[in-house]
Amino acid sequence: MYQYRNLTPEEREELVRERVARGFPAHQPPHPVRGRDVYLVTAPCYGHAHHLRLSERRWALLESLFKQLSLMTIEIHAWAILTNHYHLLLGIEEFGALGDVLRRVHGRTSRAWNVEDGREGRKVWYRYTDRAMRSERHYYTTVNYIHYNPVKRRLAESPYDWPWSNVHWYLDHIGRGWLRDVWQQYPVLEYGKGWDDI
Repeated sequence: MYQYRNLTPEEREELVRERVARGFPAHQPPHPVRGRDVYLVTAPCYGHAHHLRLSERRWALLESLFKQLSLMTIEIHAWAILTNHYHLLLGIEEFGALGDVLRRVHGRTSRAWNVEDGREGRKVWYRYTDRAMRSERHYYTTVNYIHYNPVKRRLAESPYDWPWSNVHWYLDHIGRGWLRDVWQQYPVLEYGKGWDDI
């Protein structure tokens, strides 16, 4: 995501030419796969800064996301809010409207946190990326990836120790046995490897 900054001017020019030739926007992340039912949406804080260190901010972001997403025809399959990014696994009928929703959420949270921190004008969010689910394996591995992400990022010892994830909903409504079976059947090792080739 931030590799562009480290490229030489010639490398940047070549990269932009290649992106445009492939039909992608010159500098924004492409959203090439459409017409699928479920997408992983990831939004990082700009420069991977930990603007979400305070639990109040994680709850406020979650409340804002849920409020805005409830206005659309969207089913939330899995989610996790971390200290410098978040993941949502969403069933989306109107994909085009998602960008507007995320811009509203990001704009409101940016303004509020910049006022709190006395840093008006600071860039808080760095766009978002989406990844269409390509198969049942991709879907369930992504659920596991989202729930395990706080452990991977060393924010918790276990997914169950991190309150800003819906692993607790799965635990309460579907059960630990189901979560364990899905974890064993769809491990997160080499997550994403080869999925763009499908």
